[in-house]
Amino acid sequence: MHRTTSSPQSADAQGAHAVALPSRIPAVPDAQLGPAAVVDAIRTRRGGTLLNLDRMLLNSPAFAVGWNGFLGAVRNALSLDARLRELAICAVAVLNRADYELLQHAPEWLAAGGTVAQLERLADFDAALLDATLFSEAERAVLQLTGEMTRHVQVSNACFQRVQRALGSPQAQVELVGVIAAYNMVSRFLEALQVPPESDAARPPAPL
Repeated sequence: MHRTTSSPQSADAQGAHAVALPSRIPAVPDAQLGPAAVVDAIRTRRGGTLLNLDRMLLNSPAFAVGWNGFLGAVRNALSLDARLRELAICAVAVLNRADYELLQHAPEWLAAGGTVAQLERLADFDAALLDATLFSEAERAVLQLTGEMTRHVQVSNACFQRVQRALGSPQAQVELVGVIAAYNMVSRFLEALQVPPESDAARPPAPL
């Protein structure tokens, strides 16, 4: 899988340490990808450039269509605070050792208000979970829920009550659970198929 050997100080720093294994399904040249309408819709969401993830998804156009619509909504149409959304996604990536996912979303978390110090701490998930200096109560509630959902699937009452206190609205609670579930799907897809990360030069502006 795509394993790292140091803490994720930044997406570029992590990429320098990631060891990518060959993709389990060979990439199809972009000129041969189709159907054209599906490819165009994905390109539009990505800002004009395909990800290696997209190229893998396009082995099944129907799956790619569903993925693009679903993840497009998760990324762009929720009311959940972007900082908490991206924290949860990065935490899923750390827990699942999904370097591709972390490379794409660490910059998004930083842009949404996360800090480099938090990103470095997140490399040790259990330490981050207890760190009341770097992480707010709401952020630690998000991390606890992410940990329980990702590691155990079932969530304790105490954990969910903490999330309820932190987020308040049922909509935010549902959206956070959905984000964590969705990006566990993403990381498992990436890792099972060994989708290789983009080079720095080829990395597009729109994340997963």
